[in-house]
Amino acid sequence: MKVVILAGGYGTRISEESHLKPKPMIEIGDMPILWHIMKVYSHYGFNDFIICSGYKQSIIKEWFADYYLHSSDVTFDFMVDNKMTILNKRTVEPWKVTIVNTGLDTMTGGRVKRVQKYIGDETFLLTYGDGVANVDIQKLVQFHQEQGKIATITTVNPGQRFGIIEIDQEGTIHSFREKSSVDGGIINGGFMVFEPAIFDYLTNDATILEKDALERLAVEGELKGYHHQGFWHCMDTQRDKQNLEQLWNSGEAPWKIW
Repeated sequence: MKVVILAGGYGTRISEESHLKPKPMIEIGDMPILWHIMKVYSHYGFNDFIICSGYKQSIIKEWFADYYLHSSDVTFDFMVDNKMTILNKRTVEPWKVTIVNTGLDTMTGGRVKRVQKYIGDETFLLTYGDGVANVDIQKLVQFHQEQGKIATITTVNPGQRFGIIEIDQEGTIHSFREKSSVDGGIINGGFMVFEPAIFDYLTNDATILEKDALERLAVEGELKGYHHQGFWHCMDTQRDKQNLEQLWNSGEAPWKIW
């Protein structure tokens, strides 16, 4: 099962760093948050990734092109024809990574539509390139298969920052709305599972996954919510990045399940 990661946006709310690199390439510890997300999926045996790039997409491609060098000690001998010697041949992750330039201003649904040919006619996973969690991906997939619907999203309760999902006790999502002062509601935390029928809901580059597709699926009863009560955190601002950095440096990062 392929894992699609949305990594093409501008990341304007963390512009302190995103003016230099794509938001998913902002580092937690010494590795991009994109790497942390991929490590979570890889822990559960999902190693085939499709990265939907856009803004400064060449940085993502160049980082993966040099991934082996990033992970190894190396000697460059300029006296011997610029010879390069790998000193510690470290085993790297068993990943297959397809990086697709899905456009600079393409919306989330449009980005997914653009990678349809790489996904094929099969169930696939999708998440955002700026959020980490200790979601049990295997249980998420099992839940999705048991429900028999087109889409499943992982719901989380982060407090008062985002719009609200209306969901019943059976996990069926009925609508989306803006938060109010009395809400302590749940939101879409990413970590989604889709059947290929989702592509019928994605029209063009202007399609917004969360509004044009998920809201329609909710009305049709084709959207389920897998509620995650564990750790979840998105890197939306510089303060979020600092919080994640502190957790990682403490050696107790909850999303480090590998």
